[in-house]
Amino acid sequence: MGAHDGVAPVIIKRKKVVGGGGHHGGAWKVAYADFVTAMMAFFLLMWLLNATTEKQRKGIADYFNPTIPINRISGGGEGAFGGDSVFSEDQIAQNGTGASGQSPTEERQARGDSGAAKQEQKQDQAAFDRLAKEIEKALSATSGESMVSEQLARHIVTKVTDEGLIVEFFDLENEPLFAPDTAEPEPILGEIAGMLTRVFGLTKNNVAINGHTRSYPSMLRTNPVWDLSSERAQRMRILMETAGFDATRLQRVSGFADRKPAVETRMSVRNNRLELILLRNGR
Repeated sequence: MGAHDGVAPVIIKRKKVVGGGGHHGGAWKVAYADFVTAMMAFFLLMWLLNATTEKQRKGIADYFNPTIPINRISGGGEGAFGGDSVFSEDQIAQNGTGASGQSPTEERQARGDSGAAKQEQKQDQAAFDRLAKEIEKALSATSGESMVSEQLARHIVTKVTDEGLIVEFFDLENEPLFAPDTAEPEPILGEIAGMLTRVFGLTKNNVAINGHTRSYPSMLRTNPVWDLSSERAQRMRILMETAGFDATRLQRVSGFADRKPAVETRMSVRNNRLELILLRNGR
């Protein structure tokens, strides 16, 4: 027997471990996920083709098309797929050349002015401003060419606004334009109507008449401000037509009651006034 008799030999067993090899690995899960994603995209495409119109499909295609800057019309259509192209009439500058679509809707029609139209509009505005200055000069009692007596001039103020030239004439203490609380004109109002008929005869622009009154105590059973302002404006229209003013030039006659006071003291007689507006073209 040798020196190692009775000692069991040491046996080393090496086991080869394969990490997830063969068909037991996880790579198939990635492939399956890709497959499911592709199927979802396919069925979504089929649904879109069936649920959308040709116009909507064109809009979707344009969205994914890298050449979108050259496509000027589509923005997705209406409904759930509605949207605006960056070139729609709501987004781009309007220059008067027309809408980008062949048959644009009312909301999408190009409304811009061309350069020539803007230049013509500026010329019209400049001509009106010159005319307004001439009329203001004619209404000024300080001018040697005034068409207004000093007594009438005390009742009149003028101003130029975006709407046109406003000639405002108003009550003074002890010098009303109408009999108190009525639409019965005083003689001075007839003189003003004749004077304005001559002055507005310098142009063919249309005219608007606005009536305003002072406020009355709230305790009154019937507040006359609406009827009074309207009746006074109508009476002024009649006086001007009687003086020879062309009735076809009257654009509107309105009563504003006491809603637009000229001074803070709402019951002041200064708020009893009429406005004749020489309208700009297109107003």
